Formats: sequence, structure tokens, C-alpha cells
Amino acid sequence: MSLRAPNPARVPIFQLDAFASRRFTGNPAAVMVLAAFPDDAVLHALAAENNLSETAFLVRDGDGYRLRWFTPKVEVPLCGHGTLAAAAVVMERLEPSRREVVFQTASGPLPVRRGATGYVMDFPMRVLVPVATPPGLAAALGAEPLEVHADAGNYTVLLDSAQRVRELAPDFARLAQLDRTGIVVTARGDGDHDFTSRYFAPRKGVDEDPVTGGAHCGLAPFWAPRLGKREFRAYQASARGGEIVCRLRGERVELEGRCVFYLEGTADTGMH
Repeated sequence: MSLRAPNPARVPIFQLDAFASRRFTGNPAAVMVLAAFPDDAVLHALAAENNLSETAFLVRDGDGYRLRWFTPKVEVPLCGHGTLAAAAVVMERLEPSRREVVFQTASGPLPVRRGATGYVMDFPMRVLVPVATPPGLAAALGAEPLEVHADAGNYTVLLDSAQRVRELAPDFARLAQLDRTGIVVTARGDGDHDFTSRYFAPRKGVDEDPVTGGAHCGLAPFWAPRLGKREFRAYQASARGGEIVCRLRGERVELEGRCVFYLEGTADTGMH
């Protein structure tokens, strides 16, 4: 039996498919459980090494956790699928008897509770403001917008059909030249879904994000007056695809989804 002290550089790592009911769908996220946040350079390096749209870094803080999210290029202020994955790690692996958790984040406290089939996240609403179509946007998308709305980080583009959303083949280099870091494209849904969407963020190092919780914080209030309802079944039509249940709750948006564990192990962070 070895009596060597455990290696402090080795930390638990999980990879989950978020907003997914079966493996290889939804949005893959890495979750790394740390004793404390290291220098940002280390977090950037770890996220780049994981090479997923986001890595969630989790640190225990009293009865809750602190949570940060990094793409392979940048830290982001909010990440829905990374939060969903972190909640699944807490309530399925770290504390299996737990029914809810609050994450302290750059976007404020984010409560997550167990739902009937998955996890329900409580996020701040995003207010979208109508704007003129930015120069170059239609050409970069390869589609003519019906409307364009904006928030601090994204343009949200309304198209004429879910089929048009599914068929988009954007020019990512041209999208990266716009003055927003992300482009949400949406249309009224077909089949069982109220609306559909896709999300492009080449300036963040993610040409297309498979399923984007944060985008739905703006999409839910965007679609509420158009559809005359406050609860929605939404579908993000990336190649992997994923479903999100959205509910408006005052100035907050509830996002509900499921997770499937794919990988569990340890990573050597190089921190000694």
C-alpha cells in the first residue's frame, strides 16, 4: 500500500451532455471540482485543453458553490449548459441527497433544483431591444432577417421559418467581424416546439454552440408576446440538437433540462 500523499494537482473532472436525454446529443460540458480558483491563466489553459464550448469550474463555498465558466478562448459571464452540468455533478456525485444548490457567479446567485425529470435553473431575464439590421449581418448569415434585436452581448435575429434556421450555413469569419460576440437566430417552431433557435459565437472561439441556456433568457421574453404564453418547449437546432423548457417568472427565467454523464475521472492541472 502506498503511503505517498495525494497529488494536489489532480482534481475530479466530469464531462456531461447537457440539455440531453441521451448520450451524444445536447451540449457537452466539462466540470472540474477545485479546492480554490487558481490564476486565470491556469483556468484558460485547462478550458483550452478540454476543448469544449465551456468548462465549468466549481469551488465549494459554505453550503453552496462558486462557479465560473470558460470557453477555449474567454471567460463568460453566464453559461446555461455549464450550470446544468455543474448542478448534476453536485446532486448526483458530490452530494447525492441534495435537492437544490445555489451557485455564486458573475451573474449573481443562480439557484438550481431537482425537477420532475431533470434540473430547473433560475436565471436573470435578458431584455432585447429592436435595432436596425447591422451592415453585413444578412450576408454573413446567408438569410434576410425579419427583425433584429440586441442586448449587450448578442444580436437576436428573427427568420421566417424553423426550416430556414436549420438550413443556415453562416460565414463565421464574417460573423466574427460584427460588434456583438454572439448571434442568436430564431423562428417559430414546428412539430412539438414553440420556437427553434441556433447560436453562433466565433468571437468566443465557438463557431456554433450546440445548446445555449443563456440565449433562452432572452428568447423566452422575446417569444412571450408573439405566442401569448409564458411557458415554452424550445429546440436548439444544432447538429447535436437539444430541448429546453422555458418559463417566465417575473424578471427571471426558469430553464429546465436533463444531463447524461459521459466521462468521469481525474485531471492533472499542473498546480502544485
